[in-house]
Amino acid sequence: MSEADQRVGWRTVLAFGAPAVGAGYMYLLMSLYVMKFATDVLLIAPAVMGLIFSASRLWDAVSDPLAGYLSDRTTFRLGRRRTWILAGIAPISVFFLMVFSPPADLGETGKVVWMAVAVIGFYSAMTVFLVPHMSLGAELTDNYHERTRLFGMRHAFYTLGAIFSLISMHLLLSAEQDGAQVLREVSVQQAWVAVLLTAALMLYAAVSLRERPALQGRVVKSPFAAYRDVLANPYARRLYVVWFIENIGGAAIGALTIYVTQYVVGAPTWAPVIVLTYMIPSTFAVPLWLRISRRIGKIRAWVISMLGTALAFGAMIGLAFLDTVEARLTLIFTMAFLAGFSAAAGGSIGPSVQGDVIDYDELTTGERKEGSYFAAWNFVYKGALGAMLLVTGFALEAAGFAPNVEQSDTVKYTMLALYGGIPLVCYLVAAIMFLRFPLNEQVHAQIRSQLNRKEQAPC
Repeated sequence: MSEADQRVGWRTVLAFGAPAVGAGYMYLLMSLYVMKFATDVLLIAPAVMGLIFSASRLWDAVSDPLAGYLSDRTTFRLGRRRTWILAGIAPISVFFLMVFSPPADLGETGKVVWMAVAVIGFYSAMTVFLVPHMSLGAELTDNYHERTRLFGMRHAFYTLGAIFSLISMHLLLSAEQDGAQVLREVSVQQAWVAVLLTAALMLYAAVSLRERPALQGRVVKSPFAAYRDVLANPYARRLYVVWFIENIGGAAIGALTIYVTQYVVGAPTWAPVIVLTYMIPSTFAVPLWLRISRRIGKIRAWVISMLGTALAFGAMIGLAFLDTVEARLTLIFTMAFLAGFSAAAGGSIGPSVQGDVIDYDELTTGERKEGSYFAAWNFVYKGALGAMLLVTGFALEAAGFAPNVEQSDTVKYTMLALYGGIPLVCYLVAAIMFLRFPLNEQVHAQIRSQLNRKEQAPC
C-alpha cells in the first residue's frame, strides 16, 4: 500500500483535533485563574484551595487507570472510545460551570465543599474524555508518520484553546476592577461560552470519527495485569521518563513566569504576553515539525526540539546578569518564543511514539490496550506538573520569598534556577536518553509486518 493510500483524510484529522480546543481552554484557565478566583472572590484560604488541588491529583492515581481500563474493555456498538467521549460531555459542562458559578449565599464551609466537588469533579470528568480521545488517535491509523500528523493537529488545537483562555483571563482580570459582582457575572458568561463550544466539538468528534470494530474486545486481563504489561514494556518506560521531563519544562512556564516577570524582570504586566509568546509558536510551528519529522524521523526531530528547549530555558539564567528591564524583556521574549517553537514537536511527536509503543505491546501480548497506555501517559503528564509546583513552593519558601516586596538575591537566583536551571538539565538528560531510542521507523515497520501476518493467518 502506498503512503498516499495510508494518509488520514483531513475530515478525520480535523474531527480528532477539534475537541482539544475546549480542553486546552479549560485546563489553562483552571491552572492560571481558579486559585485567584477562589481566594480573592470567594475568600477561601489559599492553603485550603491547595489541599483541594492536591486531592484532585491524588484521585488521579485512581481515576486515570480506571478510565483507561474501562475504555479498553468497552464493547458498545458505538465503539469503545466514542462512547466515553459522549459520556464526558455532560459532566465536563456541569463541573466547569460549577467552578465559576458558586451561589453567592453559601457560607464559608459551603464554598469549600462546592469548590472541592467542582474541581475534583472537573478533573475526573476530563479524564473520562481525554484518555479515550488520546487512545482513539493511536487507533485511527497504523502509519508511522500519519500518527504524528493526527497528534500534531490535536496539539495545535489544544494550544489554540490555551491562547483563547489567556484572552478570557484578561477579561476576568479587567472585570475584577469593577467589583466581585461584575466578576461573577463575567465568569459565568465565559464559562457558558466554553462549555457550549466544548460540548459541540466533542459531539462533532464522536459523530464524525470511526473506530475499527476489530479492536474491540481485545483486552482480557485484569486492570492490574494490564498495567503490569505497561510497566514491563521497555519502550514505554523510557518514553514516560522523557515525557515527564518534557512537561517539567512546560510546568515551569506556567508556574513561574508570573514570578520571574514581576520579581526578576521587573515588569509584571508583561507576564500574560510572555505566556502568549510561548503559546503562539507552539500552535503554528506544528506543520514545520511534521515536515522535519518525515524528513529525519520522529526520534531525531524530538531530540532536536529538546535541545532547543534546553537552550531556551537555560538562557533564562542570563536574566540575572542584565541591568535594564528592556534587556531582560528582550531575552525572556526571545527565549519564550524558542521554547514554544520547540514544544510543538514534543506535543505532536510524543503521543505518536506512544502509538508505536502500543503496537509493540500488541505484538508481545496480543491485546490492544491504548486506554491503559494513555492513562499512564496522562498520569505522567499530571505528575510532572504536580512535581514542579511542589518543588517550586518548597524552594521559594526555603529561599525566604515574601509576596509583593523586593526579593533578595537568594530568592531571585532560586527563581532562575527553577525557571532555567532545572529544565536545562532535565531536557539535556532527556535528549541523551532518547537519542538512541530503539523503536525507530524501521523497527516499527517490522512490528507492523509481523502484526499484519498474524491478522492474515487463518484461525
